[in-house]
Amino acid sequence: HRTMSTNTTTASNEFAQDFLNFLDESCSAHHAVEASSKRLLAAGFSKISERDEWFQSASNISKLERGQKYFFTRNGTTIIAFSVGKQFPLSGGAYTILGAHTDSPCLKIKPVTCLNKQDALMLNTTPYGGGLWHTWFDRDLGLAGRVILRSADGSLRSELFRIDRPIARIPNLAIHLTSGTERDSFAPNLQEHAKALLSMDPTFINNKDFNGSSDVGSRIHPALLALVASSLPESARGDTIVDVEAQLIDVQKPCLGGAAGEFLFSGRLDNLCSAYQCLRALIDAADDPASQSSVKMSMLFDHEEVGSASCQGAGSSLLMDTLTRINRCLSDQLRGDSLMCSLRNSFVVSADMAHGLHPNYSSKHDSTMAPHINQGLVIKHNANQRYATNAVSASLFRQVAKLMGIPMQEFSVRSDSGCGSTIGPIIATLSGILTVDCGTPQFSMHSIREMMGTQDAYTGYVHMKGVLIHHPSIAINID
Repeated sequence: HRTMSTNTTTASNEFAQDFLNFLDESCSAHHAVEASSKRLLAAGFSKISERDEWFQSASNISKLERGQKYFFTRNGTTIIAFSVGKQFPLSGGAYTILGAHTDSPCLKIKPVTCLNKQDALMLNTTPYGGGLWHTWFDRDLGLAGRVILRSADGSLRSELFRIDRPIARIPNLAIHLTSGTERDSFAPNLQEHAKALLSMDPTFINNKDFNGSSDVGSRIHPALLALVASSLPESARGDTIVDVEAQLIDVQKPCLGGAAGEFLFSGRLDNLCSAYQCLRALIDAADDPASQSSVKMSMLFDHEEVGSASCQGAGSSLLMDTLTRINRCLSDQLRGDSLMCSLRNSFVVSADMAHGLHPNYSSKHDSTMAPHINQGLVIKHNANQRYATNAVSASLFRQVAKLMGIPMQEFSVRSDSGCGSTIGPIIATLSGILTVDCGTPQFSMHSIREMMGTQDAYTGYVHMKGVLIHHPSIAINID
């Protein structure tokens, strides 16, 4: 265990405050991308579109230039940002890629949003990902997501919304009404017992006034539509709501905790912590004068919690499509295998949260590789390729930690335990790029309210920034 210097502690605390703001803004994957976009624009990144041509063959004009910074989004839930080094070569240049995901387990609202149960208006929930669903009971819940709007000219557009007050709750059943078996093993039926109570007020329930299309009222309760409409910006109030994509959110704000402020409490730490570490690392390393020979990238994907198999997930063609388009803009077109050369010179860091050593459940860990809170990022190892780490990628990642003067740790699950996975093996499979899997240790993973170390948030960012600065100069040439 290393003691942090006063300067490092100050930087850690400042980073934690910025991170808390990001968490508060990022109540859904849509809002996380919006919060990321805002920070990228403020840092001088230019927004581009996948719909546009990045390279015009007829005129041999590239939209991308060396020394510039760009980003784009897909579906509003995945965001790709990159900076092009001023000395990026015409062939075989390295891509240094930080990857994470924007989504977290939650209770989403079905397209038919409400139902009546015993004179109560209930939100029709469905689980997204593998959550600790019992932690959603007896919590003050709001609602967030996006709406699809039709303007007066008939065109469709989307707008984010957020109802950040406790409009809903999933109440537990009183202990007097449960059996001993139910109390011993709380396992609610998510279809029957996880509907969120929205209202029991007859006036609210019987409200028929809403600003929506004729068909949307049959799917989305008018009173709920009115709530959503009231949360939209003034500029959107005159448009017609044609659909709503929503999820429940915990209205309790992120905060520092612990007797010495050594912990950070929030929902969605898995994986917004990694996402923010990657984003900030790219923003702060993009213009580093000593590392201008590569393309530095941050790729924050949606749908990792449900397998990554979507058009905006890591399992899509998005990664390779993006690398191909960048390479076409920046490489010598006479060198047909320049992208293949680049892939072999590149490096991916797949960042996803790790299981910290729980003081009440220490037997759940391999005692030789159990990560401790506030002692640095964790390299994840798995012989069965649930993680993409190998000896080469791990050695490179350890070398970065030494160069940056920060601690790091090793992790593997017990040999008698199953192992989760990440976007790391998916990206390595699709691209053939050398990949390391890592993560920040935390407690309560997939709970509605998670916790991690305050110092770890900053240390992870420094590690990510170090990768962007020192790769490819320290790349290991082992085939």
